[in-house]
Amino acid sequence: MDVTRLTELLQEAEEHHGRYEPTAPPHHWSDWYAAYVVAREQGRTEDQADADATRHTESVLR
Repeated sequence: MDVTRLTELLQEAEEHHGRYEPTAPPHHWSDWYAAYVVAREQGRTEDQADADATRHTESVLR
């Protein structure tokens, strides 16, 4: 992955995380972002990556 692609994915993750943040339990933003970026790199859609990141973050909180 190059810097340009990572920048795009981080900006995309920021947008999606912004919708999750207000309703989410306290969490580390990096857990959500990392799961989102990995999902997108694996070919998942934005919506699928959003759901994957949310599931991952909530599983870490248990």
